[in-house]
Amino acid sequence: MLSAMVILLAYGPSPQTRADEAPQPTLPIVELRVGDVRLAAEIASSGQQRYAGLSFREALDEDAGMLFVYPAEQPLVFTMRNTLLPLSIAFIDASLVINEIVDMDVGPEQLFPSRAPAQFALEVNQGWFERNGIEVGTRVSMR
Repeated sequence: MLSAMVILLAYGPSPQTRADEAPQPTLPIVELRVGDVRLAAEIASSGQQRYAGLSFREALDEDAGMLFVYPAEQPLVFTMRNTLLPLSIAFIDASLVINEIVDMDVGPEQLFPSRAPAQFALEVNQGWFERNGIEVGTRVSMR
């Protein structure tokens, strides 16, 4: 199951890079299946890793993203603070089903709250979900 594997990979030693200085080093990567599509996702599970996210990254491979892992379902709010790439985000519930997809344009002082509680959030290049036919209700799994 995804959540058990994520816990194993995500709670190991983490780099201590300040999000306000530079991109954080690459985090542990897992291969996800979003519907029938493969995606290499970095796992951001600690508060520092989630805070830094994809800030200051200048590029993101087409089939790559970042999976934000939270201990339980909760309302989530994301921002594009220090983010240089337009992104799309999927809010994912505890049963690993996408319950919302939002495009996030580059620019400060924007907030992107989830409409419903979510335990995971998956950021990818803007338009990736649409290009791959991924919609609300799609299940996410680990290969």
